[in-house]
Amino acid sequence: MNLSINVVRSVLNLYSEMLNNNSSLVYMGEFTHQITKMFTSMANEEMERNHEEASTRRKVFHVMVETLQNMNKHSSDYSEKSSAGSGLFIIGKKGDTYYVITSNRVSNDKVENLKKSIDKVNASSKEELTSMYRKQIKEGKLSEKSGAGLGLIDIARKTGQQFEYQFIPFDQDNSLFILKTNIVAH
Repeated sequence: MNLSINVVRSVLNLYSEMLNNNSSLVYMGEFTHQITKMFTSMANEEMERNHEEASTRRKVFHVMVETLQNMNKHSSDYSEKSSAGSGLFIIGKKGDTYYVITSNRVSNDKVENLKKSIDKVNASSKEELTSMYRKQIKEGKLSEKSGAGLGLIDIARKTGQQFEYQFIPFDQDNSLFILKTNIVAH
């Protein structure tokens, strides 16, 4: 039995996009602790095979864990029963830069605060990020109005890179949140 032309086109498009963007791991579905562990293990094994420096492997690992936790935290698909959200996760490498892309639905009422948090982190110097990080650790949780989340601050501190992001209207109550983090290999 032959596949439908639509299925073939979809697979070819996906395959082509993955090759063009050097994506090594793509997953869509629920993100549990076990799945996060599996992804980080797979990515680490691939980086070891490619003789990547330990410092780069640690940064990529850290970014993967933090972005997946953020995705769970902000996902409108979060399930208390499984303690997991759902979404899309992509990791790849172009040139000397690894990238981690996550995408998930977020409630429209969270979009503005999330934008402000990311913009605040992106606009901060290394010193300001360190200060924000220390304040967050010392005081526990910053209010949503006064700062970004610890995970975003820590990723920006460790990678030295700005976040790329976009919110795309999804339905009446949610937007699709796409976040890209770059990690330059040494």
